[in-house]
Amino acid sequence: MNKRNMLGAGLAALLALPLLAGSALAQADDYPNQPIRLIVPFAPGGGTDLVARLVSGEMTESIGQQFVVENQGGGGTVIGTEMAVNAPADGYTIMLGSTTLSINPGLRDDLPYDTLVDLQPISMLSRIPYILVASPASGLTSVEDILERSRAEPGSLNVGSPGVGSGGHLAAELFELLGDVDMVHVPYRGNGPAVTDLLGGQIDLLFATAVSVSSHIESGDLVAIAVSTAERSPAMPDLPTIAESGVPEYASSSWNGLLAPAGTPDAIIERLNAEIRTALASERVQEVLAQDGAEAYPMSPDEFRDFITGEIEKWTLVIDKAGIQPE
Repeated sequence: MNKRNMLGAGLAALLALPLLAGSALAQADDYPNQPIRLIVPFAPGGGTDLVARLVSGEMTESIGQQFVVENQGGGGTVIGTEMAVNAPADGYTIMLGSTTLSINPGLRDDLPYDTLVDLQPISMLSRIPYILVASPASGLTSVEDILERSRAEPGSLNVGSPGVGSGGHLAAELFELLGDVDMVHVPYRGNGPAVTDLLGGQIDLLFATAVSVSSHIESGDLVAIAVSTAERSPAMPDLPTIAESGVPEYASSSWNGLLAPAGTPDAIIERLNAEIRTALASERVQEVLAQDGAEAYPMSPDEFRDFITGEIEKWTLVIDKAGIQPE
């Protein structure tokens, strides 16, 4: 290309910038004028899917357009996430992300996307503490008990999980790392079998969500030891945190949030963030979340990005230290 053509191309590009900016603003001003596709990278019916449908249903009423939930499970959430990443960045395709989104970068080196580059965080929706529960047969009633026995007899206690690389597994590995203890990990294919074996005394401990163990705690069939979040859970305010019980700085949780393809106009991101905050303030939404031991947890886009960044760094370190390999 000669200098004259290069100059012409450069001027054309500069002149186009205001037009492109104006187009994006016009698109945002008119948003939304059609249904919004919400990709959930899980099969229908699970807790994550229910949160997506609960919050998007509330948002449909206020934003004036239908949210169409599309379940795209498989590949450890990679299939659905890749579909969202490759969708047009126009605000009409968003996705529901979860704890797995912050675990996969440290667990897998074959991801077809860069989580923090290819996705734009909008807001967290909910946070669900793990409850550290014990089998009565173990004789454990506190974090102090666990630390003392594990240090006196390394490997004498075992801790179950829903599977290798799951949130519950990494919550246990973080406990071992920060508590300087050694326990035996027993992976299951799902939370249900792990809870069943905990009830039967085949395993000693489990990091579980409240919905899966609360009835067993109330009946006395399981012992609630502590909650995993940095602060006490509003659902179980009398239960201490792990951090205050002898493992300082411990914090982990299961979470859900909404994200959009990178490049989605800021005005649209802010509009969706505002709609999420309105939905999460709904008494009905908060009541349904509380039934599962969850709490509404809205964030600004920047706060949510910082949170995901921190979670990726934390879990990558834990995965590396524990030598966890994907199955």
